[in-house]
Amino acid sequence: MTTNPPITQIYTAGVLSLLPMLYVAWADRVLSPTEVRLLEQKMEELEFLTAKEKYILKQWCDPRQPPSRELFQQWKIKIRNASLKMRDNRRQSLVELGLAMAVLGSKDNREIWVSAETQKALQELEKALGLVYLDTYHSLFNDQKAPGIVASSFDIAAMSDILDDDYDEARHRLKLLLRDPVFRYQDLPVKEDYRNQVLDWCKILAEHGYGAMAFPEEYGGKDDMGAYAAIFETMGHHDLSLTIKFGVQFGLFGGSVHWLGTKKHHEKYLKKIGTMELTGCFAMTETGHGSNVRGLETTAEYDPETDEFVIHTPHEGAGKEYIGNAIHGRMASTFVQLIVNGENHGVHAILVPLRNENGQLMPGIRVEDCGYKLGLNGVDNGRIWYDNVRVPRENLLNRFGDVNEKGEYSSPIKNPSRRFFTMLGTLVGGRVCVPRAGLSAAKNGLTIAIKYALKRRQFGPDFKSPETLLLDYPSHQRRLMPLLAKAYALDFALTYLAKRFVNRSEADIREIETLAAGMKSYATWFTTETLQECREACGGKGYLSENRFAHLKGGSDIFTTFEGDNTVLMQLVAKGLLTEFKQQFHEEGTLGVLRFVGHRAWHAVVEQNAIAKRRTEKEHLLSSDFHLKAFHFRKESMLYSLSQRLRGNIKNGMSSYDAVLRCQTQMGAVAEAFIEEVTLQKFVEKINEVEDENLKTILTKLCDLYALSTIEKHKGWYLEASYLEGVKTKAIRREIDALCADLRWEAGALVEAFGIPMELLGAEILK
Repeated sequence: MTTNPPITQIYTAGVLSLLPMLYVAWADRVLSPTEVRLLEQKMEELEFLTAKEKYILKQWCDPRQPPSRELFQQWKIKIRNASLKMRDNRRQSLVELGLAMAVLGSKDNREIWVSAETQKALQELEKALGLVYLDTYHSLFNDQKAPGIVASSFDIAAMSDILDDDYDEARHRLKLLLRDPVFRYQDLPVKEDYRNQVLDWCKILAEHGYGAMAFPEEYGGKDDMGAYAAIFETMGHHDLSLTIKFGVQFGLFGGSVHWLGTKKHHEKYLKKIGTMELTGCFAMTETGHGSNVRGLETTAEYDPETDEFVIHTPHEGAGKEYIGNAIHGRMASTFVQLIVNGENHGVHAILVPLRNENGQLMPGIRVEDCGYKLGLNGVDNGRIWYDNVRVPRENLLNRFGDVNEKGEYSSPIKNPSRRFFTMLGTLVGGRVCVPRAGLSAAKNGLTIAIKYALKRRQFGPDFKSPETLLLDYPSHQRRLMPLLAKAYALDFALTYLAKRFVNRSEADIREIETLAAGMKSYATWFTTETLQECREACGGKGYLSENRFAHLKGGSDIFTTFEGDNTVLMQLVAKGLLTEFKQQFHEEGTLGVLRFVGHRAWHAVVEQNAIAKRRTEKEHLLSSDFHLKAFHFRKESMLYSLSQRLRGNIKNGMSSYDAVLRCQTQMGAVAEAFIEEVTLQKFVEKINEVEDENLKTILTKLCDLYALSTIEKHKGWYLEASYLEGVKTKAIRREIDALCADLRWEAGALVEAFGIPMELLGAEILK
């Protein structure tokens, strides 16, 4: 049975000043030894406390004799009574409440409790303890109108500028346009009506010059791929069918003509594509081969007698599948096996007319509607088959492979494999843009869920007390705050990827392709996960179509499998890492091997020693140095292990193909570890660029939460690798809880910084 000091005449001003902090510290009925030592140390430093007050407070900090239920209840009553006498705008801080209680309880020296020195000393103690703010427990304090969104600690507009990067003006102008009544959401259940609406929207965007943004200026564009990527991302806040239709017309169809064609194609088609005078498709994927572009079966065989290519689908399963703009499009950029004089020169692209100016199908063309889908029913997806369709030789997009009037094939890239990957590398823009639009959809979901959680109340301590805001529940914070932190992390990582792509060179395109494949997968999986969690966080309201989650989920779900199936893309990422790994050893020889082995040994000594893997102090756990080393160790260790597995399989007689199949699961995990490390690195780099201290502080908290949440996600691996011990993973869990609780007070402002107009959110529950 626990005992406590006498409770009569002990609530002096000094004791009352610290009572709210003690109450919150004991709220989970456990104070750690570290917290106890910190409290005792800090209380000794507080000059306004008497010896008797320090004795009482230390007694109440003893984890061996926690406050009795009666004493805890008495604290609760005193805090409630004091809270009722405070102004609303002072109820956000434990320090403010403690000082108010001290003033009410003091007989003399009231000036002590209003001095800046006292306030600063208490604020330092609160910060050191990492305590949550009082409104997390507002239901305990008879707070009838605890605000959901409080004044932020940072400049929201300045945060928006950071997120908008170099294209804030382009984003702002597009948002103004999308807020126009002509773009108002409509419930159009019949797909033809929906498609026509999206087509009209696309034409309006083309009229305003958005479609041609990445095209050269002489063809009506701005020659600005970075602006196009920012526009595509911003469009993801609106209707996702419009986003994809826009991307197919201008990014894929127009992009293929731009990047795979030459001047004659540019002059003939680009201006018409940018204005939508010529609508078109990007016909790559086939039913039978899906992601295996190299295995496509549609053929384009050169006929020297007529100087034409004959485009043919050899069987039903070789038909082009899931082709956007197939119903509205008049031309298709079709990917084929190019055959000249009986020799197959591999995959090339050729322009094939689908319809005449009256919209009628051309001879030999068969198109079928894909019908209704899980989402994106405003996009006219279809299947296309070619029956010996003839097109002029000039229709071959010939930047990387050409056929002259003599029927002779030539290419500036002699190696067929290198030519294939170079051609696909110019089209990697789709993998750069798609995850950005997906992130916008996730931001919409987070904004709706967090704003709703800041106004919706449910349950309370009793029927007389006010109900609790959803976001004041630790479980609700745990489900939304890590996702919010990851959204910020991905924003900076995807901006980095876009800049790398825009400024790419032939020397680094393969590295960019690897990065784009991984970021596309990682980010779009995040979108799917986030929208589901946000939908659930809004309960039954989230299930109503009027609150947008049905559209966001249905429209973005396909992002995980188009522009490359995520699982397949992660295999490509791992192969790219292994190639780089092998190349490093090849170039550096024995020295490279020794350096890597030495690096691993250093980690084993420094990071895996008995002290480091058990360190639990806050300063260490919230250190970016610890986070970066943990992420790097995981990636390097897994990459090394994968290479050893592959080497062992091949050494035991397996073919390279079978050895890779045996290691597919490990390859996906290595790829994920690589992308997580890049994402964290870019977050840390962005924080180091920020000069405003308030912005730097809040971004650091978000970065810490992203890092620790990711480590917690993989804690099984870290424990198996003996990089962490249980005592440290438990401490990490507690830090995550504290960060979630702390960021709850900035959540409203953090989603405001996304800059999504209410018209684009379109959720009735926010009205």
